[in-house]
Amino acid sequence: MSSASEILVDFQDDLVADDAPSNALDHLKLSPMEDRQWPADNLASIGKSETDIKQLGQGSHLAWDDPYYDIARHQIVEVAGDDNFGRKVIVFNACRMPPHHQLDHQKLLMYLKHTLDQYVESDYTLIYFHHGLTGENKPSLSWLRDAYREFDRKYKKNIKALVIVHPTMFIRTLLILFKPLIRYDDKIRQNLKPSAQVLKSPPRSPPTPYQQFGVALSVLKLRSADPEGIPVVMRDTIEFLRTQGLEMEGIFRRSANVTLVKTVQEKYNSGEEVNFGEMEDVHLAAVILKTFLRELPEPLLTYQLYNDIINFQNVDKDAQVVTIQNLLAMLPQENYASLKYLILFLAEVSAQSEINKMNNSNLAVVFGPNLLWGQDAAMTLSAIGPINNFTRSLLDNQQEVFSA
Repeated sequence: MSSASEILVDFQDDLVADDAPSNALDHLKLSPMEDRQWPADNLASIGKSETDIKQLGQGSHLAWDDPYYDIARHQIVEVAGDDNFGRKVIVFNACRMPPHHQLDHQKLLMYLKHTLDQYVESDYTLIYFHHGLTGENKPSLSWLRDAYREFDRKYKKNIKALVIVHPTMFIRTLLILFKPLIRYDDKIRQNLKPSAQVLKSPPRSPPTPYQQFGVALSVLKLRSADPEGIPVVMRDTIEFLRTQGLEMEGIFRRSANVTLVKTVQEKYNSGEEVNFGEMEDVHLAAVILKTFLRELPEPLLTYQLYNDIINFQNVDKDAQVVTIQNLLAMLPQENYASLKYLILFLAEVSAQSEINKMNNSNLAVVFGPNLLWGQDAAMTLSAIGPINNFTRSLLDNQQEVFSA
C-alpha cells in the first residue's frame, strides 16, 4: 500500500465535546496522504489479526434466516474494533461487492445503516477500502445520492474520522460532489502527521513505580492503600462522575481533548494527584475511565471467561443470574471488586437515563468492548454482540448478581 495514493479525512484535534453537533461536520477536512507510508494491508491499531481475516472470509456471522444474511455473507461491512481513542472502527470493503445482478444495493444500504445504528451514538471511525470497485460492481450515482440522503444527523454527529484507502478519480469526483459535507484543506496534512502515529501501538515497557495505565490490577492492588483494592483512576473518575456527571446528556458518548487526556495519564503515571473537580470536565473523566479499562494488559473480565461470555447468549433467561454469579466467582478478587464498583456506578447512571440518555443498552454498547476482548485483541461483529449482550444482562441484573 505504500505506493498507493490515500486520502485521510479526519476531524481536527480541537474538535472536542463542547462543539455543537450541528457544526461538527464543518470541521471535517480532506488531506492527501500520498507520502504516508502504510504497512502492507495492516491495520494493527484496530486489532484485526490474520486469523480473524481468514475467519471473516469463511462466511456470514448471521444465521441463514436473518433478513440481512444474503448481504452479510459477502463481508462487505465489518466492525473491526476500536482505534486508540476508543472509537469504534467500521470498515467497508468495496472489493467484496459482487456484480450488480448478485447484490441488492438498496438492501446493502439498509444493512450498513443497521450496522451503524449499533454504534453511532458514540464516536466512531469509518474506513473505506476502494480497491476492487469496478464497472461490474460499482453502485450508481443515484444510489450514492440516496445513500447520502439516508445518513442524516444521527449518523454524522459522532463520526470522528473517515479514511479512504486507494482513492481513484471516481472517488475524487464524488468528494467534489459532496463538497458541502467535506471541504478541502491541504494545510491540515502537516497537522495530521503527528496524530497519525496513533495507528502504531507502542511496545510495552516495564511499569514505572507510579504507573497506573497499562498495569495489571494485581500490581495496582499491591500499590494501593484502598481497602477494597479499587485502582485510583477508577476511584477518582467514578467519584467525580457520580457527583457531577449523572445528569450529563451523552455521558460516555463524547470524546475529550486528546492533549488533556494524555496530560492526565502522564500525571497519574508520574504519581501526581489528579483533581477532576478543578478541571470541571465530565467528558474528560469519562474518557479517562474508559481508557484505563481499555489499556489493562488483560481485560477486566479476563481471558479465562472469554468463551463462556461469548456463549452466554445460549443460556436460558431464568438461569442467567446464577450463570453470571458463577462466572464472576472465577475472577481474581481485585477484578471482582473493580467490576462490582464499576457496575454499581453504571446502575446509577442508567437510573438517570431519562436525562442523560444512557440506559443499560447504551451503556452496554459503550462498556462491553472495554470489559472484554479476545486474547489477540481482535473484535469482530460476531464477538461484540455477545459481549454487549452479557454486559447488558449484568447491568439489568446487577442487584441480584451482587446481592451476596
